Amino acid sequence: MFNFFKSKPKEPARLCFSTDIHCHIVPGIDDGAKDPSSAADLVERMQRWGIERIIASPHVTQDTFENTAATLDPALDKLRDELRKRGNGIEVTHSAEYRIDGLLSQRLEDNDLMPYPNDYLLIENSFLQEPWNIDQLAFDLQVRGLRPILAHPERYLYYHHRLERYRQLHEAGLMLQINLLSLAGAYGSAEQKIARHLIKEGLVDFIGTDLHNTRHADAIDAYLQTSAAHDDMDALDGVVQNDVAFL
Repeated sequence: MFNFFKSKPKEPARLCFSTDIHCHIVPGIDDGAKDPSSAADLVERMQRWGIERIIASPHVTQDTFENTAATLDPALDKLRDELRKRGNGIEVTHSAEYRIDGLLSQRLEDNDLMPYPNDYLLIENSFLQEPWNIDQLAFDLQVRGLRPILAHPERYLYYHHRLERYRQLHEAGLMLQINLLSLAGAYGSAEQKIARHLIKEGLVDFIGTDLHNTRHADAIDAYLQTSAAHDDMDALDGVVQNDVAFL
């Protein structure tokens, strides 16, 4: 006997933003996409989620990924060429994700940074401990006219038992960007819980996919099929600034 009262499955959730500001799809320059073809495949996956514009964020870290415009621009051109061959005209540009380390201090002194439009700058803590100078750095960046965004604060485990620190950093002028992969549970339940805590507390300014590879794309695909994804996107709709900050 048919159950006419059984609810129909929901359509996959659609992202509440159309500009992705945190992903690693510039080919061959960090731990993300390895070549233009696989990078273009990832871009096409993103478009199916509702992404219409990408500002990629390649890593800039001392001794590992000391990227500059000279390394990033030619690699991005190769991705654009691959997309053009596929008839895909999506806008893809790049900024960078700067680790708070000696290299960032030097680049800041040399005025050799690659900010987002309107002078936003994505910075990243060490995963081992909070940078000793983060409060001063937030101040210094703002004095220079930059608008600092702290990448994926939910992933820094040393904050998980100091929840008040998130608000302190936010009030100091650090905007907070959570990862879609955190909401998907790709890093673990603790990171997922903290990401939702930040949403509830009204501390989330931006969201990014943090997409690196096909495995990440598969995790996001699976997440978007869940009712939790609908709830998360509803909670963030009209809150995150992805589509308005970089015009």
